[in-house]
Amino acid sequence: MKRLSFLIWIPLAILFSLSFAIVTGIFNPREKINAIWLITAAACFYILAYRFYGAFLAAKVATLNDLRVTPAYRLNDGKNFYPTNKWVLFGHHFAAIAGAGPLIGPVLASQFGYLPGFLWILVGAALAGGVHDFVILTASMRRDGKSLAQMAKEEVGLITGGAALIAILFILIVAIAGLGLAVINSLFYNPWGTFIIGMTIPIAFFMGIYMKSIKPNKVASVSFIGITLLFLTVIFGRTIPSSPLASLFNLDKNALSILLASYGFVASVLPVWMLLAPRDYLSSFMKIGVIFLLALGVLSVAPDLNMPPLTRFVHGGGPIIPGALFPFVFTTIACGAISGFHSLISSGTTPKMIERERYARPIGYGAMLMEGFVAVMALIAAAVLIPGDYFAINTRLSFSELASLGFPVYAIRELSSMIGVELAGRPGGAVSLAVGMAYIFSSIPFLKHLMAYWYQFALMFEALFILTTIDAGTRVARYVVQELGGYIYKPFGDLRSLSGNIVASFIVVFAWGYFIYTGSISTIWPMFGTANQLLGMLALCIGTTLIIKMGKAKYIWVTLLPMLFMASITFTASLKLIQDFTLKASTSPDPFTFRVNAFLMGVMLILAVVIVIDSAVKWYSYLVKKKPPFSLHQNL
Repeated sequence: MKRLSFLIWIPLAILFSLSFAIVTGIFNPREKINAIWLITAAACFYILAYRFYGAFLAAKVATLNDLRVTPAYRLNDGKNFYPTNKWVLFGHHFAAIAGAGPLIGPVLASQFGYLPGFLWILVGAALAGGVHDFVILTASMRRDGKSLAQMAKEEVGLITGGAALIAILFILIVAIAGLGLAVINSLFYNPWGTFIIGMTIPIAFFMGIYMKSIKPNKVASVSFIGITLLFLTVIFGRTIPSSPLASLFNLDKNALSILLASYGFVASVLPVWMLLAPRDYLSSFMKIGVIFLLALGVLSVAPDLNMPPLTRFVHGGGPIIPGALFPFVFTTIACGAISGFHSLISSGTTPKMIERERYARPIGYGAMLMEGFVAVMALIAAAVLIPGDYFAINTRLSFSELASLGFPVYAIRELSSMIGVELAGRPGGAVSLAVGMAYIFSSIPFLKHLMAYWYQFALMFEALFILTTIDAGTRVARYVVQELGGYIYKPFGDLRSLSGNIVASFIVVFAWGYFIYTGSISTIWPMFGTANQLLGMLALCIGTTLIIKMGKAKYIWVTLLPMLFMASITFTASLKLIQDFTLKASTSPDPFTFRVNAFLMGVMLILAVVIVIDSAVKWYSYLVKKKPPFSLHQNL
């Protein structure tokens, strides 16, 4: 009875906090609300979602059963397949799915106001993203850890399998470009920040060699050394702008683009243990620690949200994301609500390492809710800024132009002086997020004079995850290119081939480097979001097919409804972007880039139509014609 009473108070708390935020924000826009309301609402909502909807998915839809032996034991080879402690695996899975997407997307979507993004993060993570991740993880776990593309080919058909492979390659290239552009916009003519990010590379090399050859079992000691060195670079980096080394790190965008592309190429070819693994390890500590500190900072400072709940740009015409709220708030905030990229992780290493089936609920569904909470924190960090300052950072509009739009710049000069970097005109979300985080941290008593350090620390925190995504994404995209090339020339598909690795890595790096060099955040991020949601729609299509094939058609709504919603988003966003790119190609002095973008979005639209039609044909044959599934599985 006590337990029941406790659970009753949670929904009451969330209903009160949500209704307070919505009613206050919409009907009295001049009345600012406190960020604590959003944190409370999100925490209560996700607790309820995990307790009830997550339990429903585990018990009724997937029917998790620990009597089934997982691939980690059945195929244990000590390398790819091996049983891993559930908390260690949770950390690995969370670090892999929660890259920079849940940090950047909510910041950019704040253009529409804090309310649309906040509601999408809550509902999307619980009813779409968590379902997406959980179903794909369970399906892969029961199919010997097969990848999404393999399951698409075997469970739906060759057409959907081929579309999945192309979609995976496209999303990886555009995602790397969008995140890479955010890094470049935060580091150009910022020698302190460039020095910090540059130093993370030799630190990761040292950690990799230390754990590989010097003291393999001394994980705690190398962790302490690595984290200590990171903090020392932040502190020592303060002296770089006034030192003789300043010219080496005071770089423009073109130089940073070339260096980033060179780094991505080298990181893709090097052994995983040398750079990728130690950087992931560092990133996990940084993400969990910083988000925890940010939450404590918000609770202690209790800042008001200066961004209104809705802005004038909900109908389109915004300076950051030019489209309307629908569909672009749902594509701008992908990671944090639902992300097709997660399906690559849920059908990658995680299903090969999980010890028991019941752990699929906390790892597959719970980690997605945790990422949603990270996205809420990023949204708050952006929303505490004065709207004019937020737009001054994330656009290249003049202060007078922003004032004419109704968003006068308030403190950007003061903030730039305190931080020591010109903040205006650095779009991409990374800088405004770092400023928001630094503002919250420096508002804690006795810490205000450290705002410049907090800003560079926040940039390092973001860049670590972005570079990790570039590392891993370039490597995975290289695998896909080699697999596709292997159909033409078989030796090229051998992942052990050094020449194949180099050629495939060059193709991938050239592709995303081209987008960075020729694009802007207003073109790259909508393309990434659309491609990402296409992949999410594909994963939900596969999940719907699997639920039907296991004889549980009455539960297909759990994947079918979010899939239909994602399809509407994908189709609408693709058509709008094609229209915009075509118009710009006819008026721009350099139309080639916009024609390429329009062509690629056309391909994405065709892929979306193909996936939906191919899946619907299969569902019709199973449900209406009662045709037995071509490879009946009793399990999801």
